[in-house]
Amino acid sequence: MKPGTIKNYLSLKRLLEDFVRKNQLSLRIKNLNNCTSRQFLIERKYWKKVYRGLTNYMYKTKNNHDNYVGTNFKLIRSFFNYLNTEKGIETKQLQKLFYPISEEIPVIALNSEQLNKLIYDKEFEAQLPYQLKVSKDIFVFGCTVGLRYSDLSTLKRSNIEIVYNEHYLKVISKKTQVSTQIKLPDFCVNILNRYRIKKSFLFPHFQLSTINKYFRRIGELAGWTYLVHKKRRKRGLLKEIMTNKDEKPFRFCDLISSHTMRRTAITTLLNLGMPEHMVRKISGHASGSKEFFKYVQYSQSYIDQEMDKAHLKLKSMNKTNSTNIT
Repeated sequence: MKPGTIKNYLSLKRLLEDFVRKNQLSLRIKNLNNCTSRQFLIERKYWKKVYRGLTNYMYKTKNNHDNYVGTNFKLIRSFFNYLNTEKGIETKQLQKLFYPISEEIPVIALNSEQLNKLIYDKEFEAQLPYQLKVSKDIFVFGCTVGLRYSDLSTLKRSNIEIVYNEHYLKVISKKTQVSTQIKLPDFCVNILNRYRIKKSFLFPHFQLSTINKYFRRIGELAGWTYLVHKKRRKRGLLKEIMTNKDEKPFRFCDLISSHTMRRTAITTLLNLGMPEHMVRKISGHASGSKEFFKYVQYSQSYIDQEMDKAHLKLKSMNKTNSTNIT
Protein backbone atom coordinates (compact mmCIF):
# COMPACT_ATOMS: atom_id res chain seq x y z
CA MET A 1 0.00 0.00 0.00
CA LYS A 2 1.07 3.56 -0.67
CA PRO A 3 1.52 5.94 2.29
CA GLY A 4 -1.56 7.94 1.28
CA THR A 5 -3.74 4.81 1.31
CA ILE A 6 -2.42 3.76 4.71
CA LYS A 7 -3.14 7.24 6.04
CA ASN A 8 -6.76 6.95 4.86
CA TYR A 9 -7.20 3.59 6.59
CA LEU A 10 -5.73 4.93 9.83
CA SER A 11 -8.13 7.87 9.64
CA LEU A 12 -11.05 5.44 9.17
CA LYS A 13 -9.82 3.38 12.14
CA ARG A 14 -9.84 6.48 14.38
CA LEU A 15 -13.31 7.38 13.12
CA LEU A 16 -14.68 3.92 13.93
CA GLU A 17 -13.03 3.90 17.36
CA ASP A 18 -14.57 7.28 18.13
CA PHE A 19 -17.95 6.13 16.81
CA VAL A 20 -18.17 2.95 18.94
CA ARG A 21 -16.87 4.74 22.04
CA LYS A 22 -19.39 7.58 21.91
CA ASN A 23 -22.29 5.31 20.96
CA GLN A 24 -21.29 2.52 23.36
CA LEU A 25 -21.30 -0.07 20.61
CA SER A 26 -19.04 -2.95 19.66
CA LEU A 27 -18.18 -3.96 16.10
CA ARG A 28 -18.17 -7.61 15.16
CA ILE A 29 -17.49 -9.59 12.01
CA LYS A 30 -18.71 -13.18 11.77
CA ASN A 31 -17.74 -15.79 9.24
CA LEU A 32 -21.02 -16.52 7.44
CA ASN A 33 -19.72 -19.53 5.54
CA ASN A 34 -22.38 -22.28 5.77
CA CYS A 35 -24.61 -20.02 7.89
CA THR A 36 -28.38 -20.51 8.02
CA SER A 37 -30.85 -18.01 6.55
CA ARG A 38 -31.74 -16.89 10.07
CA GLN A 39 -28.08 -16.25 10.98
CA PHE A 40 -27.60 -14.28 7.78
CA LEU A 41 -30.67 -12.10 8.46
CA ILE A 42 -29.44 -11.41 11.99
CA GLU A 43 -26.06 -10.23 10.70
CA ARG A 44 -27.65 -8.21 7.91
CA LYS A 45 -29.89 -6.45 10.44
CA TYR A 46 -26.88 -5.80 12.67
CA TRP A 47 -24.80 -4.23 9.84
CA LYS A 48 -27.78 -2.17 8.65
CA LYS A 49 -27.93 -0.70 12.16
CA VAL A 50 -24.17 0.00 12.07
CA TYR A 51 -24.52 1.62 8.64
CA ARG A 52 -27.35 3.93 9.76
CA GLY A 53 -25.59 4.80 13.01
CA LEU A 54 -22.25 5.54 11.34
CA THR A 55 -23.96 7.60 8.62
CA ASN A 56 -25.78 9.74 11.18
CA TYR A 57 -22.60 10.08 13.23
CA MET A 58 -20.56 11.40 10.29
CA TYR A 59 -23.28 13.77 9.07
CA LYS A 60 -24.72 15.05 12.36
CA THR A 61 -21.92 14.73 14.93
CA LYS A 62 -18.85 15.22 12.72
CA ASN A 63 -20.60 17.50 10.18
CA ASN A 64 -18.98 15.68 7.25
CA HIS A 65 -19.98 16.01 3.60
CA ASP A 66 -20.90 13.42 0.98
CA ASN A 67 -17.39 13.10 -0.43
CA TYR A 68 -15.81 12.23 2.95
CA VAL A 69 -18.64 9.86 3.90
CA GLY A 70 -18.40 8.13 0.52
CA THR A 71 -14.62 7.76 0.81
CA ASN A 72 -14.93 6.01 4.17
CA PHE A 73 -17.63 3.68 2.89
CA LYS A 74 -15.38 2.72 -0.04
CA LEU A 75 -12.63 1.82 2.45
CA ILE A 76 -15.04 -0.28 4.53
CA ARG A 77 -16.15 -2.15 1.41
CA SER A 78 -12.51 -2.73 0.45
CA PHE A 79 -11.80 -4.10 3.93
CA PHE A 80 -14.70 -6.56 3.67
CA ASN A 81 -13.43 -7.67 0.25
CA TYR A 82 -9.99 -8.19 1.81
CA LEU A 83 -11.56 -10.44 4.49
CA ASN A 84 -13.24 -12.50 1.77
CA THR A 85 -10.30 -12.89 -0.60
CA GLU A 86 -7.30 -12.87 1.75
CA LYS A 87 -8.60 -14.19 5.08
CA GLY A 88 -11.28 -16.62 3.96
CA ILE A 89 -13.97 -14.90 6.05
CA GLU A 90 -17.27 -15.05 4.17
CA THR A 91 -19.42 -11.94 4.68
CA LYS A 92 -22.16 -12.66 2.11
CA GLN A 93 -21.71 -9.27 0.40
CA LEU A 94 -22.82 -7.32 3.50
CA GLN A 95 -20.35 -4.63 2.44
CA LYS A 96 -22.81 -3.56 -0.26
CA LEU A 97 -24.89 -1.98 2.51
CA PHE A 98 -22.22 0.74 2.65
CA TYR A 99 -23.22 2.64 -0.47
CA PRO A 100 -20.31 4.91 -1.57
CA ILE A 101 -21.87 8.34 -2.07
CA SER A 102 -19.83 10.76 -4.17
CA GLU A 103 -19.96 14.42 -5.07
CA GLU A 104 -18.28 16.72 -7.54
CA ILE A 105 -16.20 19.18 -5.53
CA PRO A 106 -15.97 22.63 -7.21
CA VAL A 107 -12.56 23.37 -8.69
CA ILE A 108 -10.61 26.49 -7.74
CA ALA A 109 -8.08 27.54 -10.38
CA LEU A 110 -6.41 30.78 -11.44
CA ASN A 111 -7.40 32.24 -14.78
CA SER A 112 -4.76 33.27 -17.30
CA GLU A 113 -4.85 36.93 -16.18
CA GLN A 114 -4.14 35.98 -12.55
CA LEU A 115 -1.33 33.61 -13.51
CA ASN A 116 0.16 36.25 -15.80
CA LYS A 117 0.30 38.67 -12.86
CA LEU A 118 2.27 36.23 -10.72
CA ILE A 119 4.73 35.52 -13.54
CA TYR A 120 5.42 38.96 -14.98
CA ASP A 121 4.37 41.63 -12.46
CA LYS A 122 7.78 42.56 -11.04
CA GLU A 123 6.37 45.47 -9.07
CA PHE A 124 4.05 43.11 -7.21
CA GLU A 125 6.90 40.65 -6.62
CA ALA A 126 9.14 43.39 -5.19
CA GLN A 127 6.70 44.16 -2.39
CA LEU A 128 6.60 40.56 -1.15
CA PRO A 129 8.72 39.46 1.83
CA TYR A 130 11.29 36.74 1.15
CA GLN A 131 9.17 33.77 2.26
CA LEU A 132 6.31 34.87 0.05
CA LYS A 133 8.65 35.43 -2.92
CA VAL A 134 9.89 31.86 -2.58
CA SER A 135 6.32 30.59 -2.21
CA LYS A 136 5.27 32.57 -5.29
CA ASP A 137 8.10 30.99 -7.30
CA ILE A 138 7.01 27.51 -6.21
CA PHE A 139 3.39 28.34 -6.99
CA VAL A 140 4.21 29.66 -10.49
CA PHE A 141 6.38 26.62 -11.21
CA GLY A 142 3.60 24.31 -10.03
CA CYS A 143 1.01 26.17 -12.11
CA THR A 144 3.22 25.56 -15.15
CA VAL A 145 4.21 21.90 -14.79
CA GLY A 146 1.01 20.66 -13.11
CA LEU A 147 2.67 18.43 -10.51
CA ARG A 148 1.17 17.46 -7.19
CA TYR A 149 2.89 19.23 -4.29
CA SER A 150 4.15 15.86 -2.99
CA ASP A 151 6.09 15.50 -6.26
CA LEU A 152 7.07 19.16 -6.54
CA SER A 153 8.58 19.33 -3.03
CA THR A 154 10.91 16.38 -3.69
CA LEU A 155 12.30 17.50 -7.06
CA LYS A 156 16.09 17.35 -7.29
CA ARG A 157 18.72 18.61 -9.72
CA SER A 158 18.73 15.16 -11.26
CA ASN A 159 15.14 15.80 -12.43
CA ILE A 160 16.37 18.56 -14.76
CA GLU A 161 17.82 17.59 -18.12
CA ILE A 162 19.36 20.10 -20.55
CA VAL A 163 19.23 19.24 -24.27
CA TYR A 164 20.56 21.81 -26.75
CA ASN A 165 20.13 24.60 -24.16
CA GLU A 166 16.51 23.61 -23.59
CA HIS A 167 15.53 22.62 -20.04
CA TYR A 168 13.29 19.61 -19.42
CA LEU A 169 11.72 18.40 -16.21
CA LYS A 170 11.62 14.61 -15.93
CA VAL A 171 9.65 13.11 -13.07
CA ILE A 172 7.76 9.96 -12.07
CA SER A 173 4.56 10.63 -10.11
CA LYS A 174 4.49 9.15 -6.61
CA LYS A 175 0.75 8.57 -6.84
CA THR A 176 0.37 7.09 -10.32
CA GLN A 177 3.97 6.09 -11.17
CA VAL A 178 3.49 7.79 -14.56
CA SER A 179 6.67 9.18 -16.13
CA THR A 180 6.42 12.77 -17.40
CA GLN A 181 8.81 14.99 -19.37
CA ILE A 182 7.98 18.68 -19.61
CA LYS A 183 9.83 21.40 -21.50
CA LEU A 184 10.28 24.39 -19.21
CA PRO A 185 9.61 27.98 -20.36
CA ASP A 186 12.16 30.72 -19.70
CA PHE A 187 10.44 32.05 -16.58
CA CYS A 188 10.62 28.59 -14.96
CA VAL A 189 14.31 28.31 -15.83
CA ASN A 190 14.86 31.72 -14.21
CA ILE A 191 13.08 30.49 -11.09
CA LEU A 192 15.34 27.42 -10.91
CA ASN A 193 18.45 29.58 -11.28
CA ARG A 194 17.50 31.56 -8.17
CA TYR A 195 17.90 28.48 -5.99
CA ARG A 196 21.08 26.96 -7.40
CA ILE A 197 22.94 27.42 -4.13
CA LYS A 198 20.35 25.46 -2.18
CA LYS A 199 20.68 21.81 -1.21
CA SER A 200 20.04 18.92 -3.57
CA PHE A 201 16.32 19.77 -3.81
CA LEU A 202 15.19 22.30 -6.40
CA PHE A 203 13.17 24.37 -3.92
CA PRO A 204 13.27 25.17 -0.21
CA HIS A 205 11.04 22.83 1.77
CA PHE A 206 7.83 23.96 3.50
CA GLN A 207 5.25 22.04 5.48
CA LEU A 208 2.04 21.72 3.46
CA SER A 209 -0.01 23.72 5.97
CA THR A 210 2.61 26.49 5.98
CA ILE A 211 2.90 26.88 2.23
CA ASN A 212 -0.88 26.80 1.83
CA LYS A 213 -1.03 29.72 4.26
CA TYR A 214 1.60 31.56 2.18
CA PHE A 215 -0.30 30.89 -1.06
CA ARG A 216 -3.47 32.39 0.41
CA ARG A 217 -1.57 35.42 1.65
CA ILE A 218 -0.13 35.97 -1.84
CA GLY A 219 -3.64 35.82 -3.28
CA GLU A 220 -4.83 38.34 -0.73
CA LEU A 221 -1.99 40.76 -1.55
CA ALA A 222 -2.74 40.30 -5.26
CA GLY A 223 -6.25 41.61 -4.60
CA TRP A 224 -8.14 38.38 -5.23
CA THR A 225 -10.52 39.04 -2.37
CA TYR A 226 -13.83 38.84 -4.23
CA LEU A 227 -16.40 36.56 -2.62
CA VAL A 228 -16.85 32.98 -3.80
CA HIS A 229 -19.85 30.87 -2.84
CA LYS A 230 -18.45 27.55 -1.63
CA LYS A 231 -21.06 24.80 -1.77
CA ARG A 232 -20.91 21.15 -0.73
CA ARG A 233 -23.42 18.30 -0.59
CA LYS A 234 -24.78 16.61 2.54
CA ARG A 235 -27.08 13.68 1.95
CA GLY A 236 -27.35 14.81 -1.66
CA LEU A 237 -28.52 18.33 -0.77
CA LEU A 238 -26.37 21.27 -1.86
CA LYS A 239 -25.54 23.61 1.03
CA GLU A 240 -23.39 26.73 1.14
CA ILE A 241 -20.42 26.74 3.51
CA MET A 242 -19.58 29.97 5.29
CA THR A 243 -16.36 31.08 6.96
CA ASN A 244 -15.96 30.18 10.62
CA LYS A 245 -15.01 33.74 11.54
CA ASP A 246 -18.00 35.84 10.51
CA GLU A 247 -20.34 33.43 8.72
CA LYS A 248 -19.77 35.09 5.35
CA PRO A 249 -18.92 33.56 1.95
CA PHE A 250 -15.25 32.74 1.38
CA ARG A 251 -12.94 35.05 -0.51
CA PHE A 252 -11.25 33.59 -3.59
CA CYS A 253 -7.82 33.91 -1.94
CA ASP A 254 -9.04 31.88 1.08
CA LEU A 255 -9.67 28.86 -1.14
CA ILE A 256 -6.24 28.78 -2.79
CA SER A 257 -4.15 25.73 -1.86
CA SER A 258 -1.32 23.61 -3.20
CA HIS A 259 -3.85 21.70 -5.30
CA THR A 260 -4.72 24.94 -7.09
CA MET A 261 -1.38 24.71 -8.90
CA ARG A 262 -2.28 21.44 -10.62
CA ARG A 263 -5.78 22.59 -11.47
CA THR A 264 -4.48 25.87 -12.85
CA ALA A 265 -1.87 24.16 -15.04
CA ILE A 266 -4.42 21.82 -16.62
CA THR A 267 -7.02 24.56 -17.05
CA THR A 268 -4.55 27.04 -18.54
CA LEU A 269 -3.17 24.59 -21.09
CA LEU A 270 -6.67 23.61 -22.20
CA ASN A 271 -7.78 27.24 -22.40
CA LEU A 272 -4.76 28.08 -24.55
CA GLY A 273 -5.76 25.41 -27.04
CA MET A 274 -3.50 22.46 -26.21
CA PRO A 275 -5.24 19.17 -27.14
CA GLU A 276 -6.61 17.17 -24.22
CA HIS A 277 -4.46 14.10 -24.89
CA MET A 278 -1.30 16.21 -24.63
CA VAL A 279 -2.49 17.85 -21.40
CA ARG A 280 -3.20 14.41 -19.96
CA LYS A 281 0.32 13.31 -20.88
CA ILE A 282 1.75 16.25 -18.94
CA SER A 283 -0.57 15.78 -15.96
CA GLY A 284 -0.08 12.00 -15.88
CA HIS A 285 -3.77 11.11 -16.21
CA ALA A 286 -4.92 8.05 -18.14
CA SER A 287 -7.09 8.38 -21.24
CA GLY A 288 -10.74 8.85 -20.28
CA SER A 289 -9.81 9.49 -16.64
CA LYS A 290 -12.76 10.85 -14.64
CA GLU A 291 -10.32 12.55 -12.31
CA PHE A 292 -8.83 14.51 -15.21
CA PHE A 293 -12.14 16.17 -16.02
CA LYS A 294 -12.60 17.17 -12.37
CA TYR A 295 -9.65 19.51 -12.84
CA VAL A 296 -11.02 21.10 -16.01
CA GLN A 297 -12.42 24.50 -15.22
CA TYR A 298 -12.69 27.12 -17.90
CA SER A 299 -12.30 30.75 -16.84
CA GLN A 300 -15.32 32.98 -17.33
CA SER A 301 -13.44 35.04 -19.91
CA TYR A 302 -12.79 31.88 -21.94
CA ILE A 303 -16.44 30.87 -21.72
CA ASP A 304 -17.42 34.38 -22.85
CA GLN A 305 -15.07 34.16 -25.84
CA GLU A 306 -16.47 30.80 -26.90
CA MET A 307 -20.03 32.07 -26.44
CA ASP A 308 -19.25 35.10 -28.62
CA LYS A 309 -17.83 32.80 -31.31
CA ALA A 310 -20.98 30.68 -31.24
CA HIS A 311 -23.21 33.73 -31.55
CA LEU A 312 -21.13 35.09 -34.44
CA LYS A 313 -21.53 31.77 -36.26
CA LEU A 314 -25.26 31.91 -35.64
CA LYS A 315 -25.36 35.49 -36.94
CA SER A 316 -23.37 34.58 -40.06
CA MET A 317 -25.74 31.69 -40.76
CA ASN A 318 -28.65 34.16 -40.65
CA LYS A 319 -26.92 36.44 -43.18
CA THR A 320 -26.23 33.46 -45.45
CA ASN A 321 -29.85 32.38 -45.32
CA SER A 322 -31.01 35.94 -46.12
CA THR A 323 -28.73 36.09 -49.16
CA ASN A 324 -29.98 32.74 -50.44
CA ILE A 325 -33.60 33.87 -50.12
CA THR A 326 -32.86 37.06 -52.07
